Amino acid sequence: MIYHRRSVLSVGAAIGLLSIPGCSSLPGLSLTEAIRRLLTVSSQNAFAQLLQPNGFFDSQVARIAVPDSLGGSRVTSVATALLRSKPIQDRLLRQVNRAAEQGAELAAPIVADTIRNMTITDAAAILNGGPRAATNVLQSQLGNTLVERMLPGVGNGLKLFDDEIINLVLSQATNVDFGSIRRDVTNKVNDAIYRSIGAQEEAIRANPRATNDPLLIAVLGAGKAF
Repeated sequence: MIYHRRSVLSVGAAIGLLSIPGCSSLPGLSLTEAIRRLLTVSSQNAFAQLLQPNGFFDSQVARIAVPDSLGGSRVTSVATALLRSKPIQDRLLRQVNRAAEQGAELAAPIVADTIRNMTITDAAAILNGGPRAATNVLQSQLGNTLVERMLPGVGNGLKLFDDEIINLVLSQATNVDFGSIRRDVTNKVNDAIYRSIGAQEEAIRANPRATNDPLLIAVLGAGKAF
């Protein structure tokens, strides 16, 4: 699909705004700058994967589950029973994960801009914190921003239910609230993005040399508290 290729280019440009000038001499060894670099690289890697074709669907970390209301725990009609059948659920699963990509495309530049401007009050504590401590700070500062900004993209993606059987079943199923479905999927995309960034942060902390980034290697490779 066209938007997949556009997404990768968009996130590259957005995250590129955060590129910090190389500091081979590492003057001052800024811990605040190191956190921004850590989040920059982590988010770059996460969005590069998520915005590939089937990026969410193929991810063990980020795959989005079908909302309960699209085949949840109660079977109240023949239409709902069909909705819960494996062939329909498989198609719905792919659809909600395609919708997730459209939401993530909108989230990428917001994450980039937030990292570039985020307030960091205790850099040493974050660097000495858990394996996803920086991601947790990022999520705290963004609050509900990504959910609200991604809703239109996810909604557009969910409108692409293009299979005649799925459309027929959905039209006959009762109590299908598409507004709630859109919110449910968007919340799941939001959580998946932070899980993905956090997983990348954890990997970088475990092996900073793999980044070839002098600042991250110097700070995270030191293996000591600051």
